[in-house]
Amino acid sequence: MIDYTLPLDELPDPLPIEPLTKPFDVTITPPGSKSITCRAYVLAALAEGESKIIRPLRADDTDKLLDALCTLGAEARWEGEDVFIKGVGGRFPRGGEVNLGDGGTPARFMIACACLAAETVVVDGSPRMRKRPVAEGVDMLQQLGATIEYVEKEGRLPVRVLPSDDFKGGELEIGKTQSSQFISALLLIGSSLPAGITVRYIDHLTSSKYVKLTLTTMRKYGIKIGSLLNADNHPKEDQVVMQRLRGSELGIPPDASSAAYWFTAAALIPDSTIRIPQLGYWNVNGQLVEIAQPDIEILKAFDVDELLFNEEFVGFTSLSSKDALSLDASAMPDGAIALSVYAANANNKSTISGLHTLRIKETDRIAALANELTKIGCSVETTDDSISIVPPHRHDARATEEKPVIIETYNDHRMAMAFAVLGLARPGISIRNPKCVAKSYPGFWKDFARLYA
Repeated sequence: MIDYTLPLDELPDPLPIEPLTKPFDVTITPPGSKSITCRAYVLAALAEGESKIIRPLRADDTDKLLDALCTLGAEARWEGEDVFIKGVGGRFPRGGEVNLGDGGTPARFMIACACLAAETVVVDGSPRMRKRPVAEGVDMLQQLGATIEYVEKEGRLPVRVLPSDDFKGGELEIGKTQSSQFISALLLIGSSLPAGITVRYIDHLTSSKYVKLTLTTMRKYGIKIGSLLNADNHPKEDQVVMQRLRGSELGIPPDASSAAYWFTAAALIPDSTIRIPQLGYWNVNGQLVEIAQPDIEILKAFDVDELLFNEEFVGFTSLSSKDALSLDASAMPDGAIALSVYAANANNKSTISGLHTLRIKETDRIAALANELTKIGCSVETTDDSISIVPPHRHDARATEEKPVIIETYNDHRMAMAFAVLGLARPGISIRNPKCVAKSYPGFWKDFARLYA
C-alpha cells in the first residue's frame, strides 16, 4: 500500500493510485476556500485597523497574495491557523516587485491593488501565468485613470503600475469577458476610490456566481453595495461608493472546489458516504452565515441516497448508478474537472458545456482533459466551450484490460486531484508531479489516504 501521508517532496513521482476495494465512510475538512481567502486578504489589507481571518487557506496561491500585500505595506502575523492583518486604510504606502507565481486570481487582484500604491509596483508571475491574458483588466483600470505599462509583451505579465492622481474610480460598461476575476478586483478596491466604482454589464456576466461571491464577501465585511438585475434576472449593475472600511473578523469556510473531489470520489464508489463540515456556512463576527460557493453546484450531478445540507455539514451516501451527464458547468468551472473524470466512468456518453474559461487556466484544461482521458480509453470530443466523453466500456471492449497509464498533470493541481479520484475506480493510474496540489490543497494526499482506512 502506498503511503500517501508522506511529505509532498517525498512522494513517489509518478504516484501510483491504489483502487478502492470497498466503500468508504469519512468526514473530511478541506482547507479554507481559496476564492474567499483571496477576497478576504484584499479587504483586510485595505481596511483600517486589524482584521482576524479565521482558518484561511495556506497554499501557494494565497500565501503569495498575502506576501505581495505586505510588500506594499499591509502587516500580517499568524496565531496558529488564524492570521491577523493590519490594513493600510485604503492606500498602500509602498511599492516594489511582487511575483504571484501560478495564481491567476492573486495576480489579477494585485494589479488592481497596485493602482492604490504610493510607489511604483511591478506585478509578475510564473512562466505559465505570463502566458495568461491580463489585458481586459488592465484596460478597465486604465479607463478609470490608472497608469499601467507592459514591461515585456503587450497584454501579458509583467506589468508596471505607476502612481496616478487620476485614478479616482468612476463608471464602466463591461461586455463579455474571458474572466470575471478583474471585475471582482475592481469591486474589491471600489470603496477606497473617491468616485467609487459603478460597473454596468451590457452582456451576460462570465462566471457571475464568482462575482456574486465577491459581493457577498464585501457585504459581510460591512461594505454597502447597490446592485440591479435586468428583466431576465441577470446582473445589470453593481455600485460601490467610497466608504470607510474597518477591520473585521471573518471565518473562512472549507473550499467547495476542493470538496468537489471528495464528492466525486463518493459518487464513483457506490455506497460510500462523505461529509464536509460547515461547507455551506461561514463565520462572520461569531455568527454562522449561509454562503453558496459556486462549486457546491456539483452535488446536483450525482445520484445520491439522501443529500444533507445543514449548519454542521454537507454530505451524502452514493447509489450504484452512474448516469451520464448533460449539463452546463459555467457556474462551476473548477468542479467541471471533477465531473469529467466522473463521466469517464459513467454508463453512457456525457457532454459538459460552459467551459470557455478553462482554456486560460493553469493549463488549457479542455485540451489536458482530452489528452489524459484518451489515454485511459475514452473517446473525447471538444469545442472551445465543451467536452464530450464516451467512457471506454461503451466503445472499446479492450479497455477492460485497464492498462497502466501515467497521467500528466501539466503542473495543474486540479488535474492531479481529479485523476487521483478516478484511480480509485479505474486500476493502473499513476499521477505525475503529485506535489503540484500544493497550489491549493497541500494536505490533499493525507486526506486521500483516509479513504482507505
